[in-house]
Amino acid sequence: MTDAENTGVPFFRPSLDTAEEKAVLSVLRSNWLTTGKEALAFEKEFSNFITLPAAEEKRTAEGLETSPILSIAVNSNTSGLTLALDACGIKEGTAVITTPYTFVSTAATAQKLGAEVCFADIEKDSYSISPENIEAILKKDRQHKIRAILPVHVGGNVCNMEAICFLGKKYGVKIIEDAAHSFPAPTNLGYAGTIGDAGVFSFYATKTITTGEGGMVCTRDPEIAKRMVSMRMHGMDRTTWDRYTSPKASWEYDIIDAGYKYNLPDILAAIGRVQLKKAQELYRKRKNIVAIYNEAFAKFDFVELPPTSVGNAWHLYMIRIIPQKLKINRDSFAKKLQQKGIGISVHFIPLFHFTYWKNTYPEFRSENFPNAEHKYQTSISLPLWPGMSENDVLRVIQAVKETGEQNHA
Repeated sequence: MTDAENTGVPFFRPSLDTAEEKAVLSVLRSNWLTTGKEALAFEKEFSNFITLPAAEEKRTAEGLETSPILSIAVNSNTSGLTLALDACGIKEGTAVITTPYTFVSTAATAQKLGAEVCFADIEKDSYSISPENIEAILKKDRQHKIRAILPVHVGGNVCNMEAICFLGKKYGVKIIEDAAHSFPAPTNLGYAGTIGDAGVFSFYATKTITTGEGGMVCTRDPEIAKRMVSMRMHGMDRTTWDRYTSPKASWEYDIIDAGYKYNLPDILAAIGRVQLKKAQELYRKRKNIVAIYNEAFAKFDFVELPPTSVGNAWHLYMIRIIPQKLKINRDSFAKKLQQKGIGISVHFIPLFHFTYWKNTYPEFRSENFPNAEHKYQTSISLPLWPGMSENDVLRVIQAVKETGEQNHA
């Protein structure tokens, strides 16, 4: 028996092997550990990967930018969101629109920059922010404080970016995609995360490709990119690699603004370069597991399959229980799966359930966001990772089947 068979099926395991080990050793032996040539190479390779020539014609027809994609490696998605918001002019006196159905960093980064956060409920039939609810907020913005919309591609399921980009153009606001879950998700307008003015990917341990911790910010706007590169390293006008490898004296630099320390070191970038080469294969394995799950769960009347979209990255597999078909609620269902050795999670706890956000915005209550609240009360994320064996997948299916049948209404 394998460890997984003895202990259960974990919610996630990264797909790493000796190639990543060799890449890390190479960096250690190079004597250059911080952001350098590995990070620069990772940025270029990532830009090449997410450029879809076939999508440029569609982008032109939609009136969207078709300049080359510029990638900036950072130490987390959260750092990337901060840089993108800053570069798009988000500061005190401005406001942004995002979804309550997300991880806390999406809204917190805007809040930390001094901006007001406006929340739009998600769509009834998906986990994605509703374009109709976004526009309702924009119409009330008499002072024109709103400067950006932050759609979140929850679980890898891509938002309605055509509608959201239309609103961006109509109301003159930036579109910054929280693409933490969406790599690699190709759509008609390009990869999710490259459709708006900026997009931020995550390479956290559970993501489709990982650097352990890390992220990538992408934009087609050279001025936005220039600002982010500088602010990533304390507001310096020169990178560390340039200061120590160019003929110009290393101590000669300027500080253009009070920046941050958000760079990705070469050790992690080296892992990312190896993972990027595996990205399509890892994505294929995820989709194969999803196909097996979908076929099995479609037969159960007590669960609903996850919503999907063009280019779904399938970062998460989120089933929804159907309460009227069961004698137990989501929490009990989830705990029974755990008791059967199945690692599960819940994505997401809407932000209006957290003390900080309730205290900051008194009107921020579950009754004002019925779609987000309903999804939260009924959703469970099941194990989905490329290295899952056939037995792992069947164990998950069997556990869901038994739990549903044993507690059927």
